Order: sequence, then C-alpha cells, then structure tokens
Amino acid sequence: MFHRMFIALAFMLAFAATVDAQEPKTWQAGVAKTVITPKHLMWMSGYGARNKPAEGTLHELWAKALVLEDAAGKRCVLVTMDLVGIDAGLADDVCADLKKRHGLQRDQIMLSVSHTHCGPVVGKNLIAMYSFDDKQHELVKSYTKDLHGKLVDVVGAAIKDLKPARISWNNGHTGFATNRRTNQEGNVPKLRELGQLKGPVDHEVPVLCIRDPGGKVRSIVFGYACHATVLSFYHWCGDYPGFAQLELEKRYPGAVALFHAGCGADQNPLPRRTVELAEKYGVQLAEAVDQVVKAPMTPLAPIAKTTYTRINVPFGELPTREKLVMDTMSKNTYIVSRAKMLLAQYEKTGSLKATYPYPVQTWRLGDDLTWIALGGEVVVDYSLRLKKELGKVWVTGYANDVMAYIPSLRVLKEGGYEGDTSMIYYGLPTAWGPRIEEMIVDAACKQAGKWVVR
Repeated sequence: MFHRMFIALAFMLAFAATVDAQEPKTWQAGVAKTVITPKHLMWMSGYGARNKPAEGTLHELWAKALVLEDAAGKRCVLVTMDLVGIDAGLADDVCADLKKRHGLQRDQIMLSVSHTHCGPVVGKNLIAMYSFDDKQHELVKSYTKDLHGKLVDVVGAAIKDLKPARISWNNGHTGFATNRRTNQEGNVPKLRELGQLKGPVDHEVPVLCIRDPGGKVRSIVFGYACHATVLSFYHWCGDYPGFAQLELEKRYPGAVALFHAGCGADQNPLPRRTVELAEKYGVQLAEAVDQVVKAPMTPLAPIAKTTYTRINVPFGELPTREKLVMDTMSKNTYIVSRAKMLLAQYEKTGSLKATYPYPVQTWRLGDDLTWIALGGEVVVDYSLRLKKELGKVWVTGYANDVMAYIPSLRVLKEGGYEGDTSMIYYGLPTAWGPRIEEMIVDAACKQAGKWVVR
C-alpha cells in the first residue's frame, strides 16, 4: 500500500511540474507617480538670466516609477522626473536607499529627467549658474531632501503594484526638433516650409507599452531627442514633455505615461516661447506615440539584463591656480562663481580633478530591445552613431547624472556653447578632452555588444 501511495505521489508531482513548465512565463509590471512640484516659490533652474523665484504653477511636476520584473525575478526600475537635472550625489544616495530597502543593484535603476527648464534648482546641478541668497540655498537643500524621499517612496509604490503584464515596443516619428547650432531660430518656420533645415537630428520616438493580460494599457514609456525649452517664464511646468504625458494619460484613462529625454542637447523645439506652442508640441508628440500604441507592436519576451559603469573621461588642459584667481576678478558673474568653486576645491585638495566619472548604462529587454542611457546633456551625434554601429537601439540622455553638456568630437572642435562655454555654468574646470566621444561610444558598444548581434 505504501508503495502504491509513493507511486501516486510521484505521479502527481511529475504532472504538476509538467503543467508548470508548460505555463508561459510573463512579465510583472508595476507603476506609480507622485507630485514633486515645490511647496515654496523657490528658484527655477535652466536659464541663467532668471533673477527671481517662481511665481506659480501651470501644471504639476511629477516623478514616476515603472518597475519591470522578468520571468526569473530580475527587476528593472525606470524613474522619470520633470526636472532640469540631478547630480551624482543625489543619484547615488537614492540608489543606496533603494538597495537597502528593495535589494536593487545600481545597474537595475535608471534615473531620467525630462530637462524641463520650468522646474526647480536641485542639489548641486548647475549650481555655478545661480547667485541667490541664504534663504534660497536652504529651500534648494530642503527640496532636494524631500525629493530624495519621494523618489524612494514612488519606487516602493511601483513595486507594490507589480502584477502580470504584456510588454511591447516600437518606434514612432515626429519632427519639431531642430538643430539649433545650424539654424537661426527666427528663420526656422520658413526653412522648414522650404525643406531647407540643416544639421543632424533624430526624430525617432521610442515607445514601450505595458498592458495588462486583457490588453488594457497600464503604462506608456516614450522619448524624444529635443530640449524642453519652449517656455522660459516663472511658472512650474513640464514644458512639452509634460503636456505630452498629460495628453496620453487623457487618451488612456488610468494609465501612467513616462517621458525620457533623448540626445537632444543641440536640438530645440522651434518656434517656441508660448504656452500654446508647448501644448501643441506635447500633443504632436503624444499623437506620434498613440499611433505606435494603436498599431502592431513587437512583443518582448520576459527577459531583462542590465549593466552600469562609470568611465573616467578626461578634461582638456586644466586652469592653473593663478588663472582661477584672475577669473575671480572677471566682469562675468558666472566665471567668477565657477572660479570661486574651483579655488575651494584647489585649496582643499591641492589640485583639480583631471577626469570625471561618467555614467554609461545599458538594458536588454526581451530578445531584441537594447536601451542605452548616457549621463549629461548629450548631443544628437551620439544617438545617430550608436544606432549606426549597433542597429535598432534606444539612446537616452540626461540619465543618472546631468553634470555637463556632452559634445561629440565634431561639436567639441567647433566649440560654441555645447562644445565649450556651457562648462562654466556647470562649474567644471574646462572643456572636455578630445577622447570623450570615443570613450563613451566604446563603453556603450561594449555593454550592448554582449547582446547585440551586428
């Protein structure tokens, strides 16, 4: 009798294992969002010409989190923010707390900002640009601390929201981004009408759609390579990416839309300067996303792979202490501000750092989607080159640490704002060294090369 019971039990276990093996593994996905609009009318980021705090709110600023879990239990966390930028210190602190609370490793977390120029000053990002009083310094410090807590909490909320999901992807297209280095702003409408706009652009719109098992859209992730600089007034606003997210959430009630900025450091939405145009571009981008979501999309197998590194990118020739002392007497207040910051570093350590620890991150979702995330304000040459070398990949800029503009070698040689003078406002000592493009592209290709068959 015992023998028969043993055989029956073995049969049942084998049958259960067979059924379990035959059941298709699926993604789990969770999404959450939280308002990050400042409680106080503090200083705004993005434009050095601003001379007073914000005056009000056009629409709320948001932080949003999407958590994806593959069939093996591996998680990827995307956090998007309606902010100009975040610094490495804040990013590291947030990721350390996420590791402590949820066991997430650094490579599993992608922190992305929209680069709206109608958000607050955060941490040390662009701090050399501002000359405000002690009250504003305290507001920035308080806001940054509050933001840290909200980012950790919104990821926790998204993890609690995990449930079975179907995930698919594809690329759309829209054309309002214009290369600002090669087209004068006032001439753009006429040049566009004549088809005579010049300079490289990347008009692809990457779209990731998360649906429940029944097909209802729960979340949409999308990007675009264009500065969020339609508006320059004194009201909190997500600019065109904010309007695009609002439009998609209106079209898909209950869904959460997340925007990530592409390599748009030398791309502007033109013409610009009015709320009507910001809303128009937002709706235009949302329509491009909507067309992708409604068309057949490529499904993703429930497989996630992640990697992250920092590479030491060299600066060009560093200024001497004597040069910094001379800069403190400049008539340019931004040069003075940077010189004082660098002198403080010099006095503390006896030298200036010759390199910067630059973040490069790559995710592989499913069998065929490779997603590269680069730090800083990355010019469009990077996405175009990486797509040429690796095929159909996504390239996000403004990710994990927004420390400076990231010029290609071409832009570095040409100079100008993106290639040189923008370093003043970021408080960095000089322009990047000539190896910057090759080092970043090489690091990204090595990460992606583990999975991409070229």
